Amino acid sequence: MNRSLFKQVPVWSVALPVAACLMLVLSTGRSLGWMLSSCAAVALIASVLVAVHHAEVIAHRVGEPFGTLVLALAVTVIEVSLIISMMSSTGPAGSALARDTVFATVVIICNGVVGLCLLAGSMRHHVLAFRVEGTTPALAVLATLTTLTLVLPTLTTTTSGPTFSSAQLVFAGVVSLVLYVVFVFVQTGRHRDFFLPEGAESEDAHAVPPATIVAWVSFALLLVSLVAVVGLAKVLSPVIERAVASAGMPQGVVGIAIALMVLLPETWAAVRAALRNRMQISFNLALGSALATIGLTIPAVAVTSIALGLPLTLGLPPQEVALLALSLLLTSITLIGSRATVLQGAVHLVVFAVFLFLAMIP
Repeated sequence: MNRSLFKQVPVWSVALPVAACLMLVLSTGRSLGWMLSSCAAVALIASVLVAVHHAEVIAHRVGEPFGTLVLALAVTVIEVSLIISMMSSTGPAGSALARDTVFATVVIICNGVVGLCLLAGSMRHHVLAFRVEGTTPALAVLATLTTLTLVLPTLTTTTSGPTFSSAQLVFAGVVSLVLYVVFVFVQTGRHRDFFLPEGAESEDAHAVPPATIVAWVSFALLLVSLVAVVGLAKVLSPVIERAVASAGMPQGVVGIAIALMVLLPETWAAVRAALRNRMQISFNLALGSALATIGLTIPAVAVTSIALGLPLTLGLPPQEVALLALSLLLTSITLIGSRATVLQGAVHLVVFAVFLFLAMIP
């Protein structure tokens, strides 16, 4: 069994996450020079590639859409833990951290990740097919949750400013969690076939799935890789902050850069699926990650805010509301059909470029 295990788990897939975690330990609490920063960036990219490899091993063992769900949930749980720790340490100064993270994640996924997948897939396969019955329900839940948690707080009158009262915050947290749990139930149980690739079998459908022990080893290494990704993204944030400050750009650019780094595993996995003409898997990863971010972040920060008495700002300013509305409208137009081409990918990427441009030059 041990020899078989060693054959099925490549040495590099074990060594790279361990090396990345060692790099994380060496970098934590230090002022990074260009050498350490470069090594940390290389370790982060290596961790992303290894995380995607192990996620694919797990997906081959448990089948879709469970494989994509494992990756999205693992990244989100680690990201939520990071947000809570930063909220606790920064106090009132971090009141808008959860809002900014959720907003950046939704816009990056709806425009950047979806656009990149559509562009990459359509350049190779011309026309991409996916299941409307699998994409539109996910988008319906996403639109509901983003409006409830990012738009309505500005319009309520119980409290002043873009905030919820304690009762409203508890209600929003419960609704977010309930909707996400129902979505996962539908995706993995009652209507699982809605979320499987349309018209084509997986390229590895006839391959022998890995053994159970191999899948568990990959799961453990996936968690190690994702810890390294999120940790190294946090370690590199001061370097990014200095670069942003020297360029005279707003501080919000730092949060976007960190969100982009944290989303690298799902992005790379989604692009690989699109290149294999499995666009439904790409949408499962992208939309599933956005839903997990809201469905788990809002309840977690609501509990943290109430328990520790920390202020929590959730409502977006008008410019961000307009970008969010445009992103959801564009994504709904793209997903309402069962086919997509390079044009849809280009439009999504243009909106993503607008988001980045206005973040840098508001």
